[in-house]
Amino acid sequence: MAYVIIGMSGGVDSSVSAWLLKQQGHTVHGVFMKNWEDDDNSEYCSSRQDWLDALSVADKIGIDIDAVNFSAKYKDKVFSHFLSEYEAGSTPNPDIFCNSEIKFKAFLDYAMNLGADYIATGHYAKLAKDEINNIINLKKAQDNTKDQSYFLHRLQQHQLQKSLFPLGDICKTQVREIAKQLDLHNALKKDSTGICFIGERPFREFLNKYVANQYGKILTDKNQIVGEHIGLAFYTIGQRKGIGIGGLKNSNGEPWFVAKKDVKNNILYVVQGHDHAWLLEHNVKTQDMSYTSEWAKNIIVDNIKNQNVWNGSAKTRYRQADAACFISQNLNLDNNLHVKFNDAQWAVTPGQSLVLYKNDICLGGGIINN
Repeated sequence: MAYVIIGMSGGVDSSVSAWLLKQQGHTVHGVFMKNWEDDDNSEYCSSRQDWLDALSVADKIGIDIDAVNFSAKYKDKVFSHFLSEYEAGSTPNPDIFCNSEIKFKAFLDYAMNLGADYIATGHYAKLAKDEINNIINLKKAQDNTKDQSYFLHRLQQHQLQKSLFPLGDICKTQVREIAKQLDLHNALKKDSTGICFIGERPFREFLNKYVANQYGKILTDKNQIVGEHIGLAFYTIGQRKGIGIGGLKNSNGEPWFVAKKDVKNNILYVVQGHDHAWLLEHNVKTQDMSYTSEWAKNIIVDNIKNQNVWNGSAKTRYRQADAACFISQNLNLDNNLHVKFNDAQWAVTPGQSLVLYKNDICLGGGIINN
């Protein structure tokens, strides 16, 4: 059995994960990661209650737990990237970089320095040993509705080989049932949504503290001025609510969607109709590619050399079904790929991640820069 240090957030997933590891015979130690300090005492984002919840669970299941502050590293490695991308007109996914830079880097280093054999988290994903290639593959969780391999796609072998995901073969309903049977007080605790440092507060309210308004024109696909935006950073491709142009005269009554951003001229383009051509895209370009293993990277290489060998898929956002595709062009395998989808993808968004799969194995992905 191993010495496992598990990240405990105070939520039901990491709580049950800790219990499962102990049941398997491992020596388990909990760590509560504090990753944000600004506004931490506000009604929207307070870590104190989460810490108390984690402390209560640790006491209940009989393990030790410590609190570790990674706020400075989070601000430097994750939040600074988050802000710079928004200021450039993109829509980043900080949870992905939090995993690669904090939970599976800063936390991993911390745990290894304490002599841990592995770290563990409450993520819904699987790890499987490939004996032939001598690697650990990152795979989708059994519960498709909760699978989080998308958020973990930047993890590499040195991280995957030292990680455990106890919930990979368990459905969320089972997790809550186990928590009830253990009489954990957080068995019915609401899942955290969105970005931890934003909490439940309105996103614009939060972002406006760090990014100044830069007013500009809102134009249609016919270059008609239909309003004024408050700054491109405050809008994302596919956005429907909060544009502020509903009920325009001479419109066809269909809802408006954000379709494009002209950063150079500070123009926001909107279109009517969910399936407008500007919202549908077959071709997706990526940068800053990351692969889970050399084997995974070689699969992409083989696809580029021979289009007939590919039977993979990809997704351009988390809440999206995998879609068949192929790698149509390689400008620089370590940085840029050009992926072509068989069916048009809706609201492809610069700053988000395109993640590649071969069946249920996550190969890696890159940042969309269409």
